[in-house]
Amino acid sequence: MEGRRLVEWEAQLKALFDEVDDHLEDTYGPLYSLHPSRPRRGRTANKEQDGLFNVGASFSPGFGSRYGRGYVVDIDVVTLEAVPDEIREMIERDVQLLVERKLPKYFPGRKMYVARDGSLLKIFGDLSFRGPSGGRNRRVRRS
Repeated sequence: MEGRRLVEWEAQLKALFDEVDDHLEDTYGPLYSLHPSRPRRGRTANKEQDGLFNVGASFSPGFGSRYGRGYVVDIDVVTLEAVPDEIREMIERDVQLLVERKLPKYFPGRKMYVARDGSLLKIFGDLSFRGPSGGRNRRVRRS
């Protein structure tokens, strides 16, 4: 049961990042040439595998973090061109704002946040898995 919920959770997170990827491709895609070994946007079934951007997240247990456990947001720009720091900062700010706006759509009823954690963007807050009714999972005590 937990495995299925984890798969569902990560599918929701991927769907959120696919929307963010689309925005980044529309906004910044025309500014840089694609890495020669990377397919053009829309050429694969997975947005992580094509286009200028690969946006996703990986779980962090939060050791040494002021926010604790959460998902560290990864933003890759797949080009051989140098992307100036100012543009990277704009991209990161856009990602932060978009994720903040879209979290309630993909994870309704949860108090989740995205903030800078040192040099990283991190999603944190209510990361619990919930059952189909929306309630928290209950542990069954066995005698």
